[in-house]
Amino acid sequence: MVACAVRWCNAGWPVRKSSPGNGPPGDCWGFIHEWGGETVSFLHDEIFEQPQVLRTLIEAEGENATEIAALVRERRVPYVVIAARGSSDHAALYAKYLLGTMNHLPVALATPSLFTMYQSPPQLKDALVIGISQSGESPDIISVVSGAREQGALTLAITNEAGSPLAQAAEHVLPCHAGVERSIAATKTYTAQLVAVALLGTALAEDEPLQGELQAIPDAVEKTLTLSEVVQRAAERYRYMEQCVVLGRGYNYATAYELSLKLKELTYVVAEPYSSADFMHGPIAIIERGFPVIVIVPHGAVYDEVKSLARSLQEERQAELIVISDQDEALALAKTPLWLPVSVEEWLSPILCIIPGQLFAHHLTLVKGFDPDHPRGLHKVTITQ
Repeated sequence: MVACAVRWCNAGWPVRKSSPGNGPPGDCWGFIHEWGGETVSFLHDEIFEQPQVLRTLIEAEGENATEIAALVRERRVPYVVIAARGSSDHAALYAKYLLGTMNHLPVALATPSLFTMYQSPPQLKDALVIGISQSGESPDIISVVSGAREQGALTLAITNEAGSPLAQAAEHVLPCHAGVERSIAATKTYTAQLVAVALLGTALAEDEPLQGELQAIPDAVEKTLTLSEVVQRAAERYRYMEQCVVLGRGYNYATAYELSLKLKELTYVVAEPYSSADFMHGPIAIIERGFPVIVIVPHGAVYDEVKSLARSLQEERQAELIVISDQDEALALAKTPLWLPVSVEEWLSPILCIIPGQLFAHHLTLVKGFDPDHPRGLHKVTITQ
């Protein structure tokens, strides 16, 4: 391990030798530490921990996922309901596509207010009800899971805290094994949630080739992280970006939402996520020359449609395209191409596609002079009713 030199200021923040003007008072600057002269944040560290986190999760929870899947088949569960907030809600969007395509299960996203505010919960006794939460502490998510369990539903918690109230409320738990996440913005816990969902989906499918593809994903993430320096240079161009659109479709609809959230909470850019199909139904009108558009377009079933929209935005509206893809034709449309060095099947692509997005948000945060570990007004655990 490389030793890190940290000097603390009176306010309890580590000192950085040359703090940006937008930092905390004095020369304090978040939980940023210096390794060998390079300024690194906890957010940066946690992004780079993801390959090992995913390896640990796959190894530790494969058998557990198989047992849960057996119960789902035994009870002939006809549909799935998922309760989540924030980044976890984006993992739920991924689950909607994965369990729908791989397991032919209808998936609905829960409305927690029906449980907590209106005291009028829907009938869920035949469903698999999943609560996804990094902390496992949000009362509204707990209410959905505990209420469903009282009705007799099969319940599952996907959480990084195996001893949390959510884990206690559910009948079964898939722990994420991500370790402590000190940065407020979720990175490793998000990809761990995606992999936990994929573990369940492949176990339900009883498909060994699919399981083998999932086992290879940590190495693919590790290779994708080699983009960091490329992304760092690219971020400089967007120092003054104040708004953008993020487009994805299918499995990567979730990625569009998650990348948008990372940009909002870390860089304070007004980043609006859309399905590329929904975008055509009105929002496209905002695009004019130079408007930044991030397009997530790996190969797969929706590739041609998303690429066609990207081409139209570039040729007809002169949009400023940032493209995340493994396909040369799509990358050629971009002012800023972010090439994925590994191609995976579409159902796994959200785990890879978010990596350049995380890196971009991190580097842009530093370029703009903000603290990547402590976004303004945010806390690690958000309590909602």
